[in-house]
Order: sequence, then structure tokens, then C-alpha cells
Amino acid sequence: MKVAAPAPGRVTRRGRSLIAALLLLLGPFAHGEAPATATLAEQRAAAVTQVVLGILSYARWPVEPEQLRLCLVGPTEYADDLVKGTTQPTGRPVLVRRLLAGDSRITSECDAIYLGELSQNERSQLFTAISGHPVLSISEADDPCTVGSVFCLRVTDRQVAFEVNLDSVARSGVRIHPSVLQLSRRRAAQP
Repeated sequence: MKVAAPAPGRVTRRGRSLIAALLLLLGPFAHGEAPATATLAEQRAAAVTQVVLGILSYARWPVEPEQLRLCLVGPTEYADDLVKGTTQPTGRPVLVRRLLAGDSRITSECDAIYLGELSQNERSQLFTAISGHPVLSISEADDPCTVGSVFCLRVTDRQVAFEVNLDSVARSGVRIHPSVLQLSRRRAAQP
């Protein structure tokens, strides 16, 4: 049995079904969004979450919290996966919430803070407020990592690396396992 080929330029019922299925699969990407961009953003957020959880798992507080309280401060670009809530590899739950930079609860209700975009004034006030409290700080924004944050993330298309500010580690009241400090040096040395 031979099947006749459709006339050139004519769309068959099967062809229409195939086009409809592709449009459904592409979803928002069919309207001009590039799928690689969305996937890349999701990959960055997942990679940042993995690095942040890794950092937190190598930190020790003077009194270990049963549930780690991570506060997101300021607008963030890569914290979407963190907001969903998570559990550390050790099984300890991580409670994540957003607070404003001037919120007084940061010193009493946050074991760690993840900083997004903040003005220099907001950063100064925040670091003055947490001074003397065992709060680990991780900065997402383009932070030179010279003042304030203990860890400064470096997010690129290829990897998520981080720098460590040893002065801030000493002032934070939180102990960081030496292997994390060595890892940051190795990553900084890579091109």
C-alpha cells in the first residue's frame, strides 16, 4: 500500500498535530525566550544552592542549632532554590526566609545570612548589627570580599566559586573547617 505525499506547501493533519505537540513542549520558549537562558539560570541557582549548603555544612556555631536559620537579605539573583527550603547533607533542616537589611531579628533569628544587592550604607549597618553575634555571612553580589562577608560567591556560566575573608571568619564567631578554606584557595587559583 502506497501513501501519497502531500502537495508541496500543504500541511497535513499529522503535520499540524506535530506542530501543536512541539508548541506545547516548547511552552514559553515558543514566544521568543531562549531555552538555553532559562536552563542556564536554573543551573546557576542549583549550583549556588549546592555551594551554599556545602559551606553551611562545614560551619560550626558556638551552640549548634537543631534547625539552621538562613536569612536572605536584599534582592537576590540565585537564591530561588534556597527559598524552596532544603535539608543539609547531615539531615539538618534549613529554614529559609527573607528579611530586610534593617530588620532587628537578623541578630537573634538568623544563623547565616545570604546577601543580595544592598547599598553600601545598608551593608555597613548590617555588619555593625551582627558584630559580636555568631552569624555566618555569604554574599552573592559583586563583593570585593574585603569588608564584611565571610564568603563571597563568584558565579559564572561554568562554575560557582567562592572567596573567603579570613578577617571576617575570625570576627563572625562561627568556626569554618580548614578544608573549606583550602578549597577556596584552589578555586581562586584556577583560571
